[in-house]
Amino acid sequence: MEIYECILALISGVGVFILAMKLLSDSLNEIAGERMKILLEKIAGNRIKGVLVGALVTGIIQSSSATTVMVIGFVNANVMDLNQAASIIIGANIGTTVTGLLASLESLNISLYLSLLVFIGVMMSFAKKVIKIANLLSGLGMIFVGLKLMSDACNDDSIKSSFEETFKKINFPLLLELLGIVFTAIIQSSSAMTGIVIVMVSNKVMNMNNGLYITLGANIGTCVTALIGSIGANLNSKRTAVIHLTFNISGCLIFTPILWIFNGPILNLLNAIVSKEAMQIAYFHLFFNCTTALITTPLINYLVKIACFIIKDKNQDDLVENFMKDKEKLEISPEDIKEDLNVEYDPPKNISRDKEEKVNKNEIKDEENKEKEINDEEKVNGKEYSNNEEN
Repeated sequence: MEIYECILALISGVGVFILAMKLLSDSLNEIAGERMKILLEKIAGNRIKGVLVGALVTGIIQSSSATTVMVIGFVNANVMDLNQAASIIIGANIGTTVTGLLASLESLNISLYLSLLVFIGVMMSFAKKVIKIANLLSGLGMIFVGLKLMSDACNDDSIKSSFEETFKKINFPLLLELLGIVFTAIIQSSSAMTGIVIVMVSNKVMNMNNGLYITLGANIGTCVTALIGSIGANLNSKRTAVIHLTFNISGCLIFTPILWIFNGPILNLLNAIVSKEAMQIAYFHLFFNCTTALITTPLINYLVKIACFIIKDKNQDDLVENFMKDKEKLEISPEDIKEDLNVEYDPPKNISRDKEEKVNKNEIKDEENKEKEINDEEKVNGKEYSNNEEN
């Protein structure tokens, strides 16, 4: 097979795999989505419970991006605070590893049998009562059809030699992670990117070392969906997306130097755990997210503080300038108000009228005092006049 034919077959397999994931995610969302939303809404402030619920929801609907966007919507509606959102997002990153574990089953030579689920799902789809279940089975089966197409394309010697030459030129860890970020941002799914890496490593198109770095980068690239979903939302929703990004960047900052320095022992450890390279990638992805979750869960308050530092509130000086333009109408200075300003200030509409009434009262009081002084002077003058007459 010519190289361009292999690339077209690989792209076709990737397309089928992504479509299968979307079909599977949508059907699972239709079946259990409302229940998952209720579960997320009722989540308490317990961090461990939040992580577990996030992992469960994402494992069921098969999309960390969908869970994160859902959480952003809850934060935007003030149903959930930032600490609760952070714990669920941490759990969502654990739940997203389920797709990688599914993709690794392709190495067990059962993908042909699981592909039959597509036929079963299509046959069931003619009965409208079970259309959701039919779509679920079809999506699950199509995942393995896509993996098979990618695997067959990668088996050709021409594409193997081409990719080998390419990865020799970009063998630097940070470049590999950047590659994972870019491709994951394009296809908007770290699970799909992990599936592609699993297929390539299994078919010797790339080595295990390169696959691990690309998998690390894929975890950052998946944050693009959440960042897009926060556009136009309130400040806390944008902070939620930043928390998602901060979590994954933190994980990469921790694991990259460890993998770089202890590369050999880590590869030997993975090989000792399981011999199949596809499963080694899937287990590493799971270990990466679980370890990062264990490290960051006690530090949720700091994740929230970082997000609040990056996405700041409106400048209080601007609030003072916008809402209190005329300083002469105020009984206190804008600087005093700025010190105690925790919320947006809503100036009294009748502040000028109250000021005018107070001025009028003061003027009337002054006139009364003047009249009193005049009367007192007249009384004094009258007494002096009477005393003169008597003399």
